[in-house]
Amino acid sequence: MATVAADPQGNLRKLTDEYTKLQQEQQKLIVSQQRLTAQKTENEGVKKEFERLKDGESIYKLVGPVLLKQEKFEADSTVKGRLDFIDKEIARLENEINESNTKMDDIKEQIMATQTSAQPAQ
Repeated sequence: MATVAADPQGNLRKLTDEYTKLQQEQQKLIVSQQRLTAQKTENEGVKKEFERLKDGESIYKLVGPVLLKQEKFEADSTVKGRLDFIDKEIARLENEINESNTKMDDIKEQIMATQTSAQPAQ
């Protein structure tokens, strides 16, 4: 804490820059989380459509400009695998966002402490 007393303005700038960087990183995480949530919703809709299919109905998968016939169990397992992956990624992003919030709260406290300690010196 000796650097706080020696240069409170420099320390304040450093903390503010670090806080801003964390905010930007957190915003990227939130955008990724929103994208994954949209993909999850889309895949859940596909899964529901698969459940409504009767035996013998065909499923086609778009590969480039071509529709390829696909077995129901194969298509269903692909969608389930995608949903599992998306759920894991959403959970990972939630953890990263929570960690980021904790770091940001710590830096906020440091900024307030630095501002408080710098005021009597002025």
